[in-house]
Amino acid sequence: MLPENCKVPAKTAKSVIKPFCLSHGTLECYKLDDSRKFYEEFLGFEVVRHGITSMALRMAMRFHIICVEVGSQLKPVNLLNHWGVDVASRKEVDEAYENAIKFQEHFKIRKVMPPQDQHGVYSFYLIDLDHNWWEVQYYENGFLHDDYFDFGDRFSMEDGRSLTKENEIITGKELAS
Repeated sequence: MLPENCKVPAKTAKSVIKPFCLSHGTLECYKLDDSRKFYEEFLGFEVVRHGITSMALRMAMRFHIICVEVGSQLKPVNLLNHWGVDVASRKEVDEAYENAIKFQEHFKIRKVMPPQDQHGVYSFYLIDLDHNWWEVQYYENGFLHDDYFDFGDRFSMEDGRSLTKENEIITGKELAS
């Protein structure tokens, strides 16, 4: 059962399927052991090998990623297919960036992009050894996930017109003013 602080009332009354959570996603890797080292020692995930060619990764919530070893059949993804991890401050983003540069060779990180303010967060992207993109971000209002849904639709589904004063996430500080 889910802890009370992890539950959000599902708005599924009109849906065909009535899920109680989004439980997992998948990504590919070349070799489980190389990837496990990156997930545990760099990203800080809990990792268990639950299958011959797969392992599960998680961090703090009731959601996990299944990593499947596919060897040379791996298909690289692009930036828009990235995974995000949140840290507690801008300083932690900067420290994570510095460590990504410092340990780039050790963890076989392919690319590290500099931190910047973008889409309402302070973050940077990196590409891991398996061509998966990761965003390390800080959101000053706490947990971006909640704000996305608390704010509701910000653009019209009919014509893409903005329904708010800005095209980005409005922080709690801006809402108060």
